[in-house]
Amino acid sequence: RKAYRLAMSIYRISRDFPKEELYGLTSQIRRSSRSVCLNLREAWAKRRYPAHFVSKLTDCDGENSETDTALDLALDCGYITRQQHQDLTQQCAEIGRMLGSMISRPEPFLIQQSS
Repeated sequence: RKAYRLAMSIYRISRDFPKEELYGLTSQIRRSSRSVCLNLREAWAKRRYPAHFVSKLTDCDGENSETDTALDLALDCGYITRQQHQDLTQQCAEIGRMLGSMISRPEPFLIQQSS
């Protein structure tokens, strides 16, 4: 849920990015933020298979880090305010902590196979 809300927030703020960034930073930040929630959904569907589950969570974590870096670029280019940057990077950090916890201890989230 948090990843979805972050992606939607990024979609809203990136509407105001310059037109010349449409195929650059705008596309990249939207793709990476969207990929976090899509990969998380895929991970959830693979809970029967621990290695696949953790692999998809790791993909989510990488995309979340990419989103965080894109937010730094957006700030430094003057496309977002410091407050927007702070709010969005805090959300990225929270999502990262949640993903890290799930990667470290996936067992509570796995579907137990019946014998």
